[in-house]
Amino acid sequence: MNRRHFIKHSAFASAGAMMIPSFLKPFEALGADTLAQKILVIIQLSGGNDGLNTVIPFENDLYHNKRPSLGYGKEEVVKLNEQLGLNPSMQSLKEIFDNGWMSIINNVGYPNPDRSHFRSMDIWQTASGSDEFLSTGWIGRYLDSQCSGCQNPYQAIEVDDTLSLAMKGATKKGLAVKDAKRLFNETREPFFKNIVSNYKPEMLSEDHLGYLYKTMIETYSSADYVYNNVRTYNNNFIYPQSQFADQLKTISKFIQSGLSTRVYYVSHGSFDTHVGQKNQQERLLKQYADGVAAFLKDLKQGGKLDDVLVLTFSEFGRRVEQNASNGTDHGTANNVFVYGGGLKQKGILNDLPNLADLDEGDLKYTIDFRNVYATVLDNWLQINNQQVLNKNFKKMDFV
Repeated sequence: MNRRHFIKHSAFASAGAMMIPSFLKPFEALGADTLAQKILVIIQLSGGNDGLNTVIPFENDLYHNKRPSLGYGKEEVVKLNEQLGLNPSMQSLKEIFDNGWMSIINNVGYPNPDRSHFRSMDIWQTASGSDEFLSTGWIGRYLDSQCSGCQNPYQAIEVDDTLSLAMKGATKKGLAVKDAKRLFNETREPFFKNIVSNYKPEMLSEDHLGYLYKTMIETYSSADYVYNNVRTYNNNFIYPQSQFADQLKTISKFIQSGLSTRVYYVSHGSFDTHVGQKNQQERLLKQYADGVAAFLKDLKQGGKLDDVLVLTFSEFGRRVEQNASNGTDHGTANNVFVYGGGLKQKGILNDLPNLADLDEGDLKYTIDFRNVYATVLDNWLQINNQQVLNKNFKKMDFV
């Protein structure tokens, strides 16, 4: 087969193809491995969620002074204690909080924050400093470090059509799959199947074309493993009706059907609420809260909750003072949510934002987000965080 024909007709000779990892080929060999393993689920709130109207300091006069029409009163919030409450749209998480399945970390950020969506998201996804530009993501580097030779690979799946930078390593990458059946069917198309059935080993050494051949072969193998493991699993747990909840239901199906996958990634948004914030944020937070609550209860019912840690972040928070359009502009520090049945520290883990001590109108961070990552890497995924984060960050104690 000549190059032009291959590149012209292969649906996987595209940017999407580059997202398929080389470590997925051994999936079939791992199918029999049913040993309990710790699983990380990452939820990205895209667009910069307003943390101050998510976890609300309803007794703070400065909060109400800065947000005369955008703030929430104590009679509106879902109270967590005498000072803090959740956005009223997040009622479904009160039971989760009361069950001890939820931790809230306040004032999470990084030095010299960047207010660009793209740059700040890159920083969070690569775990870089604001003055560093990395081409690999923190989960991708985790895969690199754990998958030498691929004898015992740890896999990562993003439930989407494209793969985030967080999931891309130097040599290993996660798999973007929104629908296991669709991926399986696409890899069984005649052209694709013909390539897989008739390739010769020497084809894999043909520079970039060899990489594409290898990608197709491994994708074929991966699609077969994922689809045939999940197709017989029936998830009858009732989820709310939203795209986000559907994505979490897919992750639950993957987990409970026994896939040998360590990390799952999903995004929800957009939370870029410059204008008329309340309605948009409340709608998105309700979808988030209802979806997460259903997901955690589903895992509890299936006996998997203690083996799953859920981490939620957004690339930055919003400014403390509302703008003239009843919205908020790009800010800095934010809250991070952690969920699971095996939390060592539960509830609200650190001090509230100090609204009397701002950095030019923005919250000051007190916890570097890489301390959160270090905790997850060391205490949950069982790898020295320095191997992934390129320096040793102090751990917290929530797991």
